[in-house]
This record gives sequence, structure tokens and C-alpha cells, in this order.
Amino acid sequence: MSDAPDEEPIPVKVTYLRMDGPPRRPPPPPPLIPHALMRAEAPPVHFYRYLYNTVGRPWLWTRRRYWSDEELELVIHEPSVEIYVLYVRGTPAGYAELDFRGLPDEADLAYFGLMPEFVGMKLGPWFLHWAVDALWSRSPGSVTVNTCSADHPAALAMYQRIGFLPYRREDELLRPMPRDVT
Repeated sequence: MSDAPDEEPIPVKVTYLRMDGPPRRPPPPPPLIPHALMRAEAPPVHFYRYLYNTVGRPWLWTRRRYWSDEELELVIHEPSVEIYVLYVRGTPAGYAELDFRGLPDEADLAYFGLMPEFVGMKLGPWFLHWAVDALWSRSPGSVTVNTCSADHPAALAMYQRIGFLPYRREDELLRPMPRDVT
């Protein structure tokens, strides 16, 4: 893949958040529209790339776009990494990647988001609560997530509303979007 060497890196502020106990607030009601959640067990790399690229495109998710298929497969086929796809009316609407490799101390919400067509439909808070409950179901010491200033403008507030607390902020440079990946 092209590294887009002539394009400048994009400065962002990354916020790391942690939750030391399950959410105290009750979950939002499930969506009224027909929906389903399914685990994608050892998904094909091309399907994972579809999820990652489509959900992440508006928010400048670029890191895994630079990974080779072999590097990506090592992570997404790891037994301690679980990928759940939210379907609405039979169409992929978003996904959550739960990373349990840090157990017993920590579980991580590695990736979470909705396809652009499904943003604003009140699916995010319900799906986030579901994902956080799934992480806590393994009884970790804490649950972590991170977000950055290029993410959805409501992401940080939504994480905090469910009970995540910021513990570190860092300035980082995102590599620009590769030219040959859409």
C-alpha cells in the first residue's frame, strides 16, 4: 500500500479512558427497528477491512489500513479478540471489537462505531452499553477505551456518560489515508 509520503500527518489529541466497575446507569432501551448482533468469528480479512474502513473513514481511522493482511489476521483471529457486528434490517450497521488479551487486569474496547448511514439513529448509546456489558462479563479489573479529536464529536461525552473516566491525554500524529485504499 502507498504510504502517501507527500501528505502531512494529521495532529490529534488522544484521550485514554478507563472504567473500574460496570456502568451504574441502566442501559438504554434496545432499538425499535429490526436489529441483530452477531459475533464474526475469525472473519475474513476483507470483511474486517470493510467494517473498519467504512466505520472509520469519517473519523480518520488509518492505523490498520497500513497493516498487511497477515498482520491484521493475527489480531482478528486471536481467540481473545471478539468482533461483534450490529445488523439493522439485515445490513451491517456497525461493529465492536472487544480485546480480552489483557485479562485478568484489563479488557479493552479496541474499536467501536457505526456505519455513516446509521449515525444519528440512537443506536450508538445502546450498542456501546451492550459492548461495555460484554467486556465486564469477563470480570476484568478495568475496562479501557480511547478516542481522539478526529473521532465523532459526541464520542468522548458518550464514553464519559456511560462511566469511563479520562486518565491520560497525548498529542499524536495520524498517518494520512492511504491513496489506494477506499
